[in-house]
Amino acid sequence: MVMSPINAVLQLRTEQLAKSRRVFNARGSKVIRCEHCLLPATECICAAKPTAAGHCAFCFIMYTGECYKPSNTGRLICDVIADNHAFVWDRTQPDPALLALLSDSRYAPVLVFPQQYASPERCLQNAAQLHNATRGKIPLFVMLDGTWREAKKMFKSPYLAEMPVLGIQPEQASRYALREAAHLHQLCTAEVAIAVLAMANETEAAKHLADYFSEFRRAYLVGKPHLNLSEPA
Repeated sequence: MVMSPINAVLQLRTEQLAKSRRVFNARGSKVIRCEHCLLPATECICAAKPTAAGHCAFCFIMYTGECYKPSNTGRLICDVIADNHAFVWDRTQPDPALLALLSDSRYAPVLVFPQQYASPERCLQNAAQLHNATRGKIPLFVMLDGTWREAKKMFKSPYLAEMPVLGIQPEQASRYALREAAHLHQLCTAEVAIAVLAMANETEAAKHLADYFSEFRRAYLVGKPHLNLSEPA
């Protein structure tokens, strides 16, 4: 029997809920939700979940409470990329398993973050530089998952200071109307991952994630008529 790949974000959510001393009540907490996709049971998209594959890996470093949110799209990436990992962020006392992963010789960690916040020598400017930086190893794309303010705080973590940085420059505004970005150009986690996968020549995985994200967005917005449903120009 073939075991299904683990969804690290959902696993982290389960672990954090078990440790919590109080019940986490997000907006819409009274809604009956699917335990996997976290959408309302009437809009479950689990039947649309693609087969996890890919030749790269993703590591999510999540701000406290981020893994609880039904609007978080990191778990969609874990359903698409089989080699996935998730940890709660701590600036001074990071999870030892996170440090072990980042130092694992099989992987080439690459921090995905806007390059204006990194020194020029750390920045990977194109697909060729990304290929050279990860040659002979598994690309491990490190995503800082939280609000924009939280992500900037996580970026300053000492254990990320020497990591090469890959920035994604969106060609259009985010299609993600589930949470308001601090700036129009900011993409959600899944949208960034789609662009990263395309740059890493993971064409099939990028398409699977794009299709899966579109289905997620459609299903989520069914119960959110107050949000803007129009597509950007």
